[in-house]
Amino acid sequence: MFSNIKTKIKQLAKDAVFIAEQKLGTGKGQEKKKMAVNYIVNRLPFPATVKSLIALLLSSFIDDAVEIAVSYLKSLPENKEN
Repeated sequence: MFSNIKTKIKQLAKDAVFIAEQKLGTGKGQEKKKMAVNYIVNRLPFPATVKSLIALLLSSFIDDAVEIAVSYLKSLPENKEN
């Protein structure tokens, strides 16, 4: 069960980091991280009480998933107009 949840969290983390970067721009790292974590937890396919429990039990994993997604985003080539 947890492996399915972890897979979903990893998928959501990429979207969450991208959206936080788009909305908040450069800097504001802690704000973006909080926004990304909230995005992930809010989109988990469970009732609110279960989401809260998952967020508590997997908080470290969620933080790591966000950090990995940030590294991934930074590794992408920037779109530059020539």
